[in-house]
Amino acid sequence: MGETKQESAVVLGTEDILTSLCNSVTRVLSVATQSRLHYAGMVQRITKTSLKPDIGCFVLFDGGFSGLVVLNFSAAAAMEIYESYMLTMGMPKSALSHSHTSDEVSNIMGELMNQIVGDFTGKVRRELQTNITQNQPKMLVLNKQVVLSVDTQLDQPEVRRVTFYTGKNNIFYLELAIDRTEFIRLRDFTAEEEIDPDEVIAQARAESNVSQPAVAQGDHDALLKSLGM
Repeated sequence: MGETKQESAVVLGTEDILTSLCNSVTRVLSVATQSRLHYAGMVQRITKTSLKPDIGCFVLFDGGFSGLVVLNFSAAAAMEIYESYMLTMGMPKSALSHSHTSDEVSNIMGELMNQIVGDFTGKVRRELQTNITQNQPKMLVLNKQVVLSVDTQLDQPEVRRVTFYTGKNNIFYLELAIDRTEFIRLRDFTAEEEIDPDEVIAQARAESNVSQPAVAQGDHDALLKSLGM
C-alpha cells in the first residue's frame, strides 16, 4: 500500500530552522573573512538565552514566527573576524583597531550580524513561504553574563545553542529562541533564486563606506541600564 498524503508530507521544525540559520552564519562570515568557518555537529537544548563576554549581539524577529537570535563572541573570535573582514575590504593592517572594546569592532560585528539575519530571513521567504522581519542588531561589550528574556509572545519556547569555530579555531556561540512550530508542505513549489552572500556583502560595502554605530553611546548606556547593569 502506498504512503498517504499525510505520511509523505514534508515537515520542517525547529532543528531545520536552526540549521538554516547556522548555514547563514557560516556562509556570510566565510565570504566576509575569506576563511572557512564551521559549526559543531551537535546542538544543545537549553532553557534560556543570555549575552556572554566578551561581545554579545542579539536580534529580535517577528512575523510568520517570532524569536530571538544571540551571538556570543570571545575577544579572540571577534578580533579575528573583524580583522579578516577589514583586510578583505582592502584596509591596511596598521589602520585597524587593536581592541575588541572599540566602537569600530562593535560596528563591524553589528553590520555582519545584520547581514547574517538578512540572509536568513531571505531563505525563510523562499523555502518556508512566510515572512519575518528583524530589528536593528544590538551589540554589547560585556564583562559578565546577562540573561535575556524574549520581548515577544512565545507560547511554547524552544531554545538551542550551537558552537561555531572560526578559521583559526576560535570559538563563538549562537543561541536561538523561537516558538515551537512546524511547517508542513501542502503543495510542491519552486523556491525563488537564492541570494549570493558575495552580492549581499558587496552591496553593503557600496551603500556605506563608513559603518554606522550599532548602538550609540547614549543608547548603549540606556540598554545596559535596562538590563540591570
